[in-house]
Amino acid sequence: MPYFLGVCGGYDAAGPARLRKVGGVSCISFLSPEQRATLGQVTCELSPEEVRAAHPMPPVTDGTLARIRLLARNPDPLIRAAAASKRQAPAETLDALSRDADLTVRSSVARNESASAEVLRRLAGDPSAQVRGWVAANRACPRELLEKLAGDPDETVRKVVDWAFAWA
Repeated sequence: MPYFLGVCGGYDAAGPARLRKVGGVSCISFLSPEQRATLGQVTCELSPEEVRAAHPMPPVTDGTLARIRLLARNPDPLIRAAAASKRQAPAETLDALSRDADLTVRSSVARNESASAEVLRRLAGDPSAQVRGWVAANRACPRELLEKLAGDPDETVRKVVDWAFAWA
């Protein structure tokens, strides 16, 4: 089993760098008992917005966009679905993938919170209840579209809409 360096707690007379097995993963501990006690008292009172502000996403580069566009044209539907799931996917790429013949690809677009309201409206009329359900589960789904999906013929889609209204 490989050994990983990390902060896993634990300290004894063997010294601060003794190997320790934690949850099936071996690691090296460098914490003193005092440090471990201090860490045990730390509470996190940051809001999700403060956490996001402290750890911003890296900027989207031209290279990133080019790779997503390239993946979106791959013959393998699972690779196209991966491209459709990227929050950085260009709008025109999501638009094209929302018309893909493969259910998995369209479902990935429907889950993507970066998909435009226009794309979500198109997917709300998809023949697949799975795709319509993912549209309803998308936090970016406009309220009027959720109201339309509340009358969907599929019971599961209607239940997802109820759930979406509960947390909206």
